[in-house]
Amino acid sequence: MNSSYFKTFITIIILFLLSACVTNIAGRKQIMLVSESNAIESSKQAYINTLEPFKKKGQLDSNPKMVQRVNSITAKLIKQAKLKRPETKNWQWSIKVIDDPKTVNAWCMAGGKMAIYTGLINQLKATDDEIAQVMGHEISHALANHTAERMSVAMASDLAVNLYKTTIGDSSGTTSLATAAAQVALKLPNSRTSESEADKIGIELAAKAGFNPNAAVTLWQKMSKVGGGNSLEFLSTHPSPANREKALKKMIPKMMPFYQSAK
Repeated sequence: MNSSYFKTFITIIILFLLSACVTNIAGRKQIMLVSESNAIESSKQAYINTLEPFKKKGQLDSNPKMVQRVNSITAKLIKQAKLKRPETKNWQWSIKVIDDPKTVNAWCMAGGKMAIYTGLINQLKATDDEIAQVMGHEISHALANHTAERMSVAMASDLAVNLYKTTIGDSSGTTSLATAAAQVALKLPNSRTSESEADKIGIELAAKAGFNPNAAVTLWQKMSKVGGGNSLEFLSTHPSPANREKALKKMIPKMMPFYQSAK
């Protein structure tokens, strides 16, 4: 075993031994290699790394009108997220609009580092209510500590190990195993359990922020039509089981009072 592999192996073993069982806001116990605080710290650099190529091409926040629209929607959701988990008031929340008309995607890293692609908004002809459902769902992944879960998977995988090997000689020191894992985590699929948790939390956040819960159903109907079922990048990390719309419809009656009160 060469020194690079040995260092990585030891790092993973130590993290595993120090891993703790935590309970997220959905009430589920999570056993992870990465603490939420570490996930948040690693995501800061991963966020910069992920956005850098778009920044160089002038594809970040290039449409002021769309940026204002997205900021207005997410500000209301963030307010509700802070009420849901008061400690998130300390998060450095951020949302960027990526000008990529071909990509239908959105995400939120640990600590509230978010992005949405213009392709999602334009191809779906998304209403404000539907954008709120997307971003409410993404924010919920962060609130429920799903980023740290996916990072744990990434750090234990050969992919993360290989990424780490390529960065050991990086004199800038900006890319670590944890940062690489945070970037890899964006590409990993969510489990059905995680998706179910994000659906439940997200639709509630959006309703309490004044966005129509029925948009959760129309959003996924549009996703299915535009993506042909499985071809969207969003669906590669957000599996859409056949019963998803049915499950969301069942939630709507309980969400309507929140929505009506907010309106």
